[in-house]
Amino acid sequence: MTFKKTFLGLTCTLLAMTTWAQDKTLNIYSARHYPTDEVMYSDFTKATGIKINRVDADDAGILARLKAEGAASPADVILLVDAARLWRAEVDGLFLPIKSSKLEEAIPANLRAKAADNGGTAWFGLSTRARVIVYDKLKYSKTDVDSYEKLADAKFKGSLCIRSGSHPYNLSLFGAMTEHLGPAKTEVWLKGLVDNMARSPKGGDTDQIKGVASGECGVAVTNSYYLARMMRSSNPADKAVTEKIGVVFPNQSSWGTHVNVAGGAVARHAKNTDNAVKFLEYLASPAAQNHFANGNNEWPAAKGVSFDNPALKAMTGGSFKSELIPISAVGMNQIKVQQMLDRVGFK
Repeated sequence: MTFKKTFLGLTCTLLAMTTWAQDKTLNIYSARHYPTDEVMYSDFTKATGIKINRVDADDAGILARLKAEGAASPADVILLVDAARLWRAEVDGLFLPIKSSKLEEAIPANLRAKAADNGGTAWFGLSTRARVIVYDKLKYSKTDVDSYEKLADAKFKGSLCIRSGSHPYNLSLFGAMTEHLGPAKTEVWLKGLVDNMARSPKGGDTDQIKGVASGECGVAVTNSYYLARMMRSSNPADKAVTEKIGVVFPNQSSWGTHVNVAGGAVARHAKNTDNAVKFLEYLASPAAQNHFANGNNEWPAAKGVSFDNPALKAMTGGSFKSELIPISAVGMNQIKVQQMLDRVGFK
């Protein structure tokens, strides 16, 4: 029997209420809203016999629910799609630091939390997405937009399209820029972005890409997997969009392109801890990492994983330089960034 239950604005599908307490059960709170992930859940259950119950919501909704439920929470695994939110949840004590040689060997140190007092790790990055710049190939060249800083140049006045400054993807980018440039220069840069906007921030990243193709914008900022999705689409309209734009991985000659991290953790009050660790280890395996790349157009986080996604390879020519600043620094800059956005009028 299946049914839906709504709590704090979240929807969860349960196979039966009693399964939440069974040994062969894993309860996941997930911000990964990608239908392609269903294959991974299914493969894990087939391999282990562990049945998955899942709550789907955004990062903020999941963290709010965990805080409201406290020790009574049935959650075992938490999957979030933003580095700053992973850091915030760690700071708020919502994760259970774990020890896993498989995860520690697979996931680079810069893509996981620092070791806790007990030697465990609070969360692990499982995939990454680059924050790239797309541009109108008829108006600009790659060298015009080969750094984030150049987006504030006066020559782009009336040309920039970008989603809300308060969206986690942009907050993380701006938090990273604050670390690179310092608060004063970052605020000047943000004011330059506002001055250059073709329109008020609206829509998602796909809308920004389409805005460049339609001529509404000259340049835009997007997460790489949205563009890869359009590049791989069989829809002629999507193909037409991607043919009109160019893509740049910014700051290759300096600190590297900003990448955001999607990651997983064991919930602080997990009732099925062993199953939770098995699931995270599975997500770091070559099979699951390939699925992140080929199924949802993300870069694998695990070391030494090869993949065959043609769109990702076409974007970069095979590889790119990514920034390596600590995720904790990005998280700690969030409040400062929001204050700057308010001062410069970035909606």
